[in-house]
Amino acid sequence: MLVKSQVKYIQSLGQKKPRDESGVFIAEGPKIVSELLQEIPGQVQQVLGLEEWLTDHSKLLNGIETIEVSPAELDKISQLQTPNQVLAVLRKFEQVTEIKLKGNLILALDTLQDPGNLGTIIRIADWFGIEYIICDQDSADLYNPKVVQATMGSICRVKLLYTDLAGWLAEQKTTIYAASLEGEDITTMQKPAEGIIIIGNESKGISPGILKLVTKKITIPQKGKAESLNAAVATGIILSHLTT
Repeated sequence: MLVKSQVKYIQSLGQKKPRDESGVFIAEGPKIVSELLQEIPGQVQQVLGLEEWLTDHSKLLNGIETIEVSPAELDKISQLQTPNQVLAVLRKFEQVTEIKLKGNLILALDTLQDPGNLGTIIRIADWFGIEYIICDQDSADLYNPKVVQATMGSICRVKLLYTDLAGWLAEQKTTIYAASLEGEDITTMQKPAEGIIIIGNESKGISPGILKLVTKKITIPQKGKAESLNAAVATGIILSHLTT
């Protein structure tokens, strides 16, 4: 049985400040928790789950602190509308300090603020073998529960660096691509061996200061009348053409 202080502590991890102060974050649901236990068991601090789930996954939980909770207790600590069997508390990853640019395509996110979009982009990056994503400081927090959930486990394979994006880009000696409504058609482009692909803010696009640093604008050809594409959808289409 969870005591009141435990419930309050885990509930607080839905907010950025408590996550930053404690250096941990939460992940929920059987699929993502199972994957994290397999991929990065050393990061898992604690697992709280229903009796049946803990019993069925006892081998994965070897050496990890577990707490059996009731459905009502899981409902109290969950950030999901419909709690799903298990919640894990994990240590945050070490801050990325070095980016392997040579021979790699890298994503850069300019003030991408929707947690669902960021999590989905991380998952898309993982699918297409993108190892690094650079985010400006105003982008959504990697450890926001909605981001973690949307990654579906890819959070443990794609490395994120939060930094002064304009300053970082200005130091790079490679081609910098910007996703734009106007630019070279990605369906006719030669696949680049390396470079940085910038995805802009959901409503404002790429900021003027970042655009000044761009080498080449690229675009997804439009056939219908939609005003724009969702940032994550656009990222998936671009990577599909430029990486495969």
